[in-house]
Amino acid sequence: MPWPFPATARGTEGSGSAERSGLYVREGYGRMLGAIGLDEVQEAAYRALVTLGAADVPDLADRLSLHETDTERALRRLEHHGLAARSSARQGRWVAAPPGVALGALLTQQRHELEQAELAAALLAEEYRAQVDEPSVHDLVEVVTGAGAVAQRFLQLQLGATQEVCALVTGRPTVVSGYENDAEEQATARGVAYRVIVERAVLDLPTGLLELSTALRRNEQVRVVDRVPTKLVIADRSLAMVPLTSRDAEPAALVVHASGLLESLYGLFASVWREALPLRIGEDETLETQEADGPDATDLEILSLLLAGLTDASVAKQLDLGLRTVQRRVKRLMELTGVTTRLQLGWHAYERAWVAR
Repeated sequence: MPWPFPATARGTEGSGSAERSGLYVREGYGRMLGAIGLDEVQEAAYRALVTLGAADVPDLADRLSLHETDTERALRRLEHHGLAARSSARQGRWVAAPPGVALGALLTQQRHELEQAELAAALLAEEYRAQVDEPSVHDLVEVVTGAGAVAQRFLQLQLGATQEVCALVTGRPTVVSGYENDAEEQATARGVAYRVIVERAVLDLPTGLLELSTALRRNEQVRVVDRVPTKLVIADRSLAMVPLTSRDAEPAALVVHASGLLESLYGLFASVWREALPLRIGEDETLETQEADGPDATDLEILSLLLAGLTDASVAKQLDLGLRTVQRRVKRLMELTGVTTRLQLGWHAYERAWVAR
C-alpha cells in the first residue's frame, strides 16, 4: 500500500560465468546451496560430479562450458568444503563426496554459526537496552537525510517490528507499493499487525485501490479520513519516523526512540484512528468504508460465540477464520467501546444490544 517514505532503487545482480554459459537454462539448475557458502559455479561443478561420479578437469570444464582454470579453481573450493576429492584410482580425476554426509556436516556447521549469531544479537540487544534505560536527551532522536538512507531506515523499522506497525499516510506520499514491499509482506507473515490510516485522496491515486486491496487481503486494518495531520510510522510503540522536509526538498526524516515525544506521536495516531472509518472489501471486490460505531455481522457472530464460552481458536474454527483475524476483530471492538478487558466488552455488547441483534 502507499507508504510515507521512498524506496531505494532496486539493483540487479550480475550474471556469473556459469549463467552466461547457459548451464542453468540447459539443465534447469536453480541455486540451492548458496546458504552453505557455494557460489553458482561451485554448485554446478558439484552437481556435475554427483551426476558423473568422477571426471577430470577437461571433461568437467567442457560440461560446464567453463575454462579449465575456472573449473579447477571451483574444484579446489569444493575440496576445501569437503565436497570433492582427487581420485586415488586415477590421477587427474575428481570424485564427489557423498551428499548426505558432506552436506549434512556443512548444514550442521551453518546451524551452529547461526545459533552463535543469534546469541550474539541477544547479548548486544541486552547491552543496548541497558544503555538506553536512562538515555541522554540527545539520543532520543536521530536525523536521517537522503532518499536512500530514509528508505533503508523505514524498511529496518518494519523488519524489526515484532507486534504492530501503525502509520498515517497522506495523499501525496512518495509511493512504496505494498504489494512490492517485501518488508511489509515479511512482517505480516511473521504475525505483525498493521494499522494504517490513509487520506481519502489516496483512493484517487493511480494504484491506490489496488494497493489498499492488497493490504486488506493480508488482514491489515485500514481506515480512511478526509485528511491526516502528518506522515507517520510507529513500530511496537518504541520507534517512530516522521518527515522533516517538504515534498520538493531532499528527503529527511526524524527517527524518535521511546520517550515522551514518542508517546505523544502514538497518542496522535490513536486519536485519528478513533475518528477514522474502517475500510473493507465488499462482496463485489470494491472498497467500502464502514461506520466505526458498531460491529458488522462477523463481529456479532464472534461476540456471540465468545460469550457462549468458546476460546478464540474455537471461534476461528467455527467461523472458518484465521485466529489472528478473530483476535484483531475483538481488539477493534474493544477500541470502539473504549474498554481494556474482554469482560468489559461483554458488558458493553449486552448494554448496546449488539448480541441481541
